[in-house]
Amino acid sequence: MQEIQLGRINRLKIIKFTDFGFYLDGGNKYGRILLPNGELTQKVDVGDEVDVFLYLDHEERLVATMRNPLAMVGDFAYLEVAWVNQFGAFLSWGVLKDLFVPFREQKKKMEKGHKYIVHVHQDEETFRIMASAKVEQFLSQDTPAYQPGDEVNTLIWQKTDLGFKAIVDNKFAALIYDNQVFRPLHTGDQLKAYVRQVRPDGKIDLILQREGQAAAKDFSEVLLKYLQDNGGRTVLGDKSAAEDIYNVFGVSKKVFKKAVGDLYKQHLITIEPDGLRLNPQSK
Repeated sequence: MQEIQLGRINRLKIIKFTDFGFYLDGGNKYGRILLPNGELTQKVDVGDEVDVFLYLDHEERLVATMRNPLAMVGDFAYLEVAWVNQFGAFLSWGVLKDLFVPFREQKKKMEKGHKYIVHVHQDEETFRIMASAKVEQFLSQDTPAYQPGDEVNTLIWQKTDLGFKAIVDNKFAALIYDNQVFRPLHTGDQLKAYVRQVRPDGKIDLILQREGQAAAKDFSEVLLKYLQDNGGRTVLGDKSAAEDIYNVFGVSKKVFKKAVGDLYKQHLITIEPDGLRLNPQSK
């Protein structure tokens, strides 16, 4: 039996049924763990192995749910404050008991209804699951092993004078410079990005799409397929606004123009004053 992890998804066996739920086998260390009826998302029976999220209820008892939380222990997440009291703030995170952020872990006093980037962790003293808005202390200090062009999962953290701070692969600090931003970005956005470089200090510079001819080649195939599927034309062209291009194709104007040039050189499209038209032989 694998070691049970509080605040994570665990695969456990159902060993008993009761009127109020099922008991799971928590091994010698945890004994029986309750999976209440209200926390079921599918039909189960004794003997089944199920994937459940484990957390402590209001009475500090270990309890299971089949519902997926918005974040787990070790994750950075963008969560909303459900309520506050004299001890701190409590965040909605997809399970019955809200996630506690004590005042000492708040950069500024959190307000009900507002959302914040936090790190979810297990307190070393109390073993309770809680969150902290002081996310810097939870970011890895290791030098990332990424190479230029690597695709990474990115969480937008905050706006700065240089651009947008981001958290890469739930672990590393990164930055997207303003001159690389061609679409609206907001705190809490989760998106794919690409490594431009890893600086000597270990920080990562990101771009929102691949650079160079490879990016244009990839998109030229997308653009050609779009024209083939949409009557052989588009009103977008070299003079279109970058925002309009992104809204339709999800790429920068620079990549769009390179792809247009590539298709034009292959005689696959005609560039017209009111957009692009597919040549007959390309249909």
